Amino acid sequence: MKLNKQKSSKAEREFGGTLGATCIPVFLPLTVLYLLCVCRSPAASVLQWPPVLPPTAQLWDPLAPILLLAWIAFQSFLYLLPLGKVSDGMVLKNGSRLKYRINGFQALCISGVLVTLSLWLGMPLGYLFELLLPMAVCAIGGSFLLSLYLYIRSFWAPHHALAQGGNTGNPLYDFFMGRELNPRIGSFDLKYFCELRPGLIGWVVINLGMLMKEVELRDSASLAMILVNSFQLLYVADALWNEEAVLTTMDIVHDGFGFMLAFGDLAWVPFTYSLQAAFLVVHPQSLGPCALVFVSAGYYVFRKSNSQKNQFRRDPTHPSVANLETIATATGKRLLVSGWWGLVRHPNYLGDLLMALAWSLPCGFHHLLPYFYVVYFTVLLIHREARDERHCRAKYGVAWDTYCRHVPYRILPYIY
Repeated sequence: MKLNKQKSSKAEREFGGTLGATCIPVFLPLTVLYLLCVCRSPAASVLQWPPVLPPTAQLWDPLAPILLLAWIAFQSFLYLLPLGKVSDGMVLKNGSRLKYRINGFQALCISGVLVTLSLWLGMPLGYLFELLLPMAVCAIGGSFLLSLYLYIRSFWAPHHALAQGGNTGNPLYDFFMGRELNPRIGSFDLKYFCELRPGLIGWVVINLGMLMKEVELRDSASLAMILVNSFQLLYVADALWNEEAVLTTMDIVHDGFGFMLAFGDLAWVPFTYSLQAAFLVVHPQSLGPCALVFVSAGYYVFRKSNSQKNQFRRDPTHPSVANLETIATATGKRLLVSGWWGLVRHPNYLGDLLMALAWSLPCGFHHLLPYFYVVYFTVLLIHREARDERHCRAKYGVAWDTYCRHVPYRILPYIY
């Protein structure tokens, strides 16, 4: 019986198990640095060989760690301000619910006012372009240090506070996945804070820095740069305006807080999601109207489907979702099979992909680099959908098979 349990545990490991947990923390940080180097090079070719490598002097600037620590401290201060409402999270293993302060949109607005004031006072925000590599190095190092702290402190956490997927006993895998589900220092929730604050709002500030650099170089910002900034600001503002919806996502409900999320939140998001803006600084582009169509359609699908799911999970009797067709499950919950969730199993992913394409279209079609996000995000969402599929099948059993017959397409209607 014990042997069977161990085999089952190994079979359930994700991201390639121990091998993936060993390789990903090496290759993903190198990927971030490589992409930043490529976007600054004249050719901007991700297939160039030998690869573009910067001198070591460009990887470090003493100003970079100061700026990053000041930014995280400032966002922590905003997180602790008694602004916005307090919401309950989902029910935990022990039947309790954690409280979350919902004030991310206020943090974005206050950050915007502060950055605008700093620009008015003459702060050279365009210098962020020169600091991208050193700041990425510091963010990567900070992700490793935070992950080590999270792993060590998890051994003092009660058993009910541990994440199901990150408590295997394998140090490399557990370090990567995260042992503790909701690590907190007092009322300060570390995972929830990192999920939507320093990296996401930092992404907007980096984009603005790239716009200011373009103004320095060409006396004005291009329409392509303005649209990339606008599209991505809209995405971030929407995420923070609907911050409460993140409390029902896999990251918060299921995944522990380890290197996977810490690196993703603090390094991957701000420094790879801003690649289009960094690319446009060195490679200005003319613009077609396609991007506006894609971002409008993508945003509409993404927001409507996410709002529908979140409303149904929180209050299935609400008038906006009460008349939707559902399937009963053995857990007592019901699965949506109409509305956006009757079109495909993950309409929010479809909206995400349309928006990702819209962010890249202003960069033209002559380089692959600006489309790295689209390629990466497609792979990520397909993998995430497969994880969702396994979890839902294990949780809902026969009801999930019935749901799949009702909604056969996963992300793209009639294609996938």
